[in-house]
Amino acid sequence: MTTFVDRVELHVAAGNGGHGCASVHREKFKPLGGPDGGNGGRGGDVILVVDQSVTTLLEYHHSPHRKATNGKPGEGGNRAGKDGQDLVLYVPDGTVVLDRKGEVLADLVGHGTTYVAAEGGRGGLGNAALSSARRKAPGFALLGVPGDLQDIVLELKTVADVALVGYPSAGKSSLISVLSAAKPKIADYPFTTLVPNLGVVTAGSTVYTIADVPGLIPGASQGRGLGLEFLRHVERCSVLVHVLDTATLESDRDPVSDLDVIEEELKQYGGLEDRPRIVVLNKIDIPDGQDLADMIRPDLEERGYRVFEVSAVARTGLKELSFALAEIVAQARAAKPKEEATRIVIRPKAVDDAGFTVTYEEHEDVYRVRGEKPERWVRQTDFNNDEAVGYLADRLNRLGVEDALMKAGARAGDGVAIGAEENAVVFDWEPTLMAGAEMLGRRGEDHRFDAPRPAAQRRRDRDAERDDAEREYDDFNPF
Repeated sequence: MTTFVDRVELHVAAGNGGHGCASVHREKFKPLGGPDGGNGGRGGDVILVVDQSVTTLLEYHHSPHRKATNGKPGEGGNRAGKDGQDLVLYVPDGTVVLDRKGEVLADLVGHGTTYVAAEGGRGGLGNAALSSARRKAPGFALLGVPGDLQDIVLELKTVADVALVGYPSAGKSSLISVLSAAKPKIADYPFTTLVPNLGVVTAGSTVYTIADVPGLIPGASQGRGLGLEFLRHVERCSVLVHVLDTATLESDRDPVSDLDVIEEELKQYGGLEDRPRIVVLNKIDIPDGQDLADMIRPDLEERGYRVFEVSAVARTGLKELSFALAEIVAQARAAKPKEEATRIVIRPKAVDDAGFTVTYEEHEDVYRVRGEKPERWVRQTDFNNDEAVGYLADRLNRLGVEDALMKAGARAGDGVAIGAEENAVVFDWEPTLMAGAEMLGRRGEDHRFDAPRPAAQRRRDRDAERDDAEREYDDFNPF
């Protein structure tokens, strides 16, 4: 049964925004008290959060479809809908987020680091929020915006300072078990280690992490064995340690050729050329192993490698190795640029940025309008409500869409599509001077709100005005 997964494809859906409410306040002797429809709630986000207690992506391998909750619709009485609940997905430290094309969207390193993988949709405005001095009684509300739908890939790259590489059964797991408190599975057959093992080592005042990378054999960079699955786990390391078996029982292998093969695989994988290397000659507790180590050490040192002879079983040579690794790690940490304080970058829009584009697509014979605002407004419009459609037309006209269509060469009756090809709203364009306002009249007004006041009410209002005037005169007349 699979217990470790370091790459998954995740399908996330944010919550949809709740619809706004179109309602009119009513009470005894006041049947038309004005619009009181509340706004819809915001849809929940899908958020990735780094948690150091999580070490695998196994949970998402078994259930790759995740969805946040929707916002609730608004209600009458100016009651806003409840916001949808955010969905928090905990991922291991070192998780990289990619899109389906392989482009990196986020690199999540450090406990508590967050990334919004899918943003919840806005809630629609109720008719109370849409009312104004000119639009006293809107008979419509805006719909909620659908939440984002994203297909993302999560890849885990182990956050370790030191990476142990080498052939299967070279002794990497044994070495990490004696250098740290890690307890990996150890046996004398190939591919004992099927997942990267991580341990913490303390050498003097330096504390660093060390990981072994399983399954490196010839052809690993092309997918042979397990190497391609786990080579990504060495990308973040500060130093590479070649663990060479000086007591191998295979007649066609020797430590130097093993080193050359692993180096070639690392070269084919790419991106690791600048990492310092150390060579560890393991299993010198075996007589033939010590003899072979004495033979090949001068050759390795001539190549520029620092060489350490150790025995994981006899626990010899480990102190010198751990302190040498601590020195390299400390130097690598000191060489890294210090993190600067968070800066707020302001990128104002260009003065000629209209916020949308109009292009003619000859193969479809339509003028396509693309832009964040026009596309969102279309999604918020209830096309079964003529007043809502007219409101959309007014908004597009104020944004300048009609003028842009004219400049692009559109004529009456031409097809216009707002949005992407797969979910566009298409209509035949009819240019107007006041986009829909003249055709639909003074939209949003209800003359019942302006009905004549009863005679008794008029008398009470006149008396109140006279009393106010007398009080003002008394305040300013010293006599």
